[in-house]
Formats: sequence, structure tokens, C-alpha cells
Amino acid sequence: MRALLQRVLEAKVVVDGQTTGKIEHGILVFLGIGKNDNLDIGKKLIDKILKYRFFDDEDGKMGWNISQANGGLLLVSQFTLMAQTQKGLRPDFGPAMPPNEAKILYEQLVDYTKSLFPNVQTGIFAADMKVHLVNDGPVTFNLEVEL
Repeated sequence: MRALLQRVLEAKVVVDGQTTGKIEHGILVFLGIGKNDNLDIGKKLIDKILKYRFFDDEDGKMGWNISQANGGLLLVSQFTLMAQTQKGLRPDFGPAMPPNEAKILYEQLVDYTKSLFPNVQTGIFAADMKVHLVNDGPVTFNLEVEL
């Protein structure tokens, strides 16, 4: 499972002209789910995201996590993160979990995240999403976890 985290001043997801999720200061998370991923791996990743310190503390160092920074979390499913890109000129999406299975796991992870953190917004799984963001820094990290 992979997550691309972007520290943002604001972010939103628009589907068919309607805003489906919107946060101010916080983290925009693009979440990629692979064939061998499961709920335990996903929970480990979510736990890491919520504890990850990449907000400036009172000393101007990356010492605060999202709770300490009073930020929001915008979760967006992103199967393209699982693409193999080492060979050729076209991405191979074979490592991504099939959509029907990935949707179930994604929804479980959204529920899990909401049980731990109060300010969670989302996109819509498999929709044609328009993601608007103002990256803060820019600060972007790629996280991967395995059991």
C-alpha cells in the first residue's frame, strides 16, 4: 500500500461540478492499494499518516503531526500510485488491486480513519475527480508499509 502525502494550505475534490471533500490546512493523501494489501496493512499506514510529523512546530521544525497542527485530512483513492513504471513508456497497472476489492478496502480505511481522527474528508472511489490543492512548502512524502 502506498500513500502520497502533500501538506496543503487547502484542498478539495470536485466530481461532476460538486465538491465531495474539502479541507483547509492539512494533509491531502493519495492512497494506492495493491493486490496483496489488506485491512491490517491499511491500518498500519493510516496510523503512520496520523502520527507522521511534517508540520512546523513552535521552533519551525517538522515536529508536529496532523492533530498537533489542527489540520484536516483529505483521502483520495489513487490506483495509479501502484503502477510499475520501470520498463517501457506506458504504465503497468497489474500490481493494483481490482476495483471491486479495492473499493471495499478503501471504504474500510475511510471508516477506520474517521474513528481515529475527527476531520476526514474524501473523494469518490473510481470517479473522475478534479483535485484542487495549494501545496504548502511544497512538502510531499511517499509512504509505503508492509506487514
